[in-house]
Amino acid sequence: MIRITCLFALAQLLLAGCASPVFDVGRSETVLPLSRAWVDGRTVEYVTTDISDSAMAKMMGANHVPRLADAVRALPTQSLLERVYKFPKDEQISIFQSAPNPIGGENRDRSYSPLWRVVLVHWASPAFVNELRSEESLLEAERRNELKLEVTDIVVNCPVTRASGGQALRGVR
Repeated sequence: MIRITCLFALAQLLLAGCASPVFDVGRSETVLPLSRAWVDGRTVEYVTTDISDSAMAKMMGANHVPRLADAVRALPTQSLLERVYKFPKDEQISIFQSAPNPIGGENRDRSYSPLWRVVLVHWASPAFVNELRSEESLLEAERRNELKLEVTDIVVNCPVTRASGGQALRGVR
């Protein structure tokens, strides 16, 4: 009976993973810069921790993780990646395909993933530049030949930390 109890306790510790610390090392906090993105007409906040491209990782102050690019080829029929539409000339904030709904452990959006495949957005002419607030509006602008999309093999880890309504992950102020 003691052996089963010990095995059960060990299993609980292993399953907890990084969700809860096994040892109390004191209160600690990491501060990361917040960025904003559009999702279906509303803004969300996110942090960037890891990028598969070296130059982009250096520019963003993130970890360079070349292995993230393997996710592009990992499951060709069922991707773990969402698309993030990035404007390389900083004409506007990025556009995400999805976000947790709601933020946190009760998320019901099964399409959300914090792993994003970078798609660069290039305007066909300065005359077409305007703020797009959703993937739908971006794809419509592409159909009108106002912009071109360049799908890259760059993968970024950018978890959404706060919804437009102010709801945030626990621990986020």
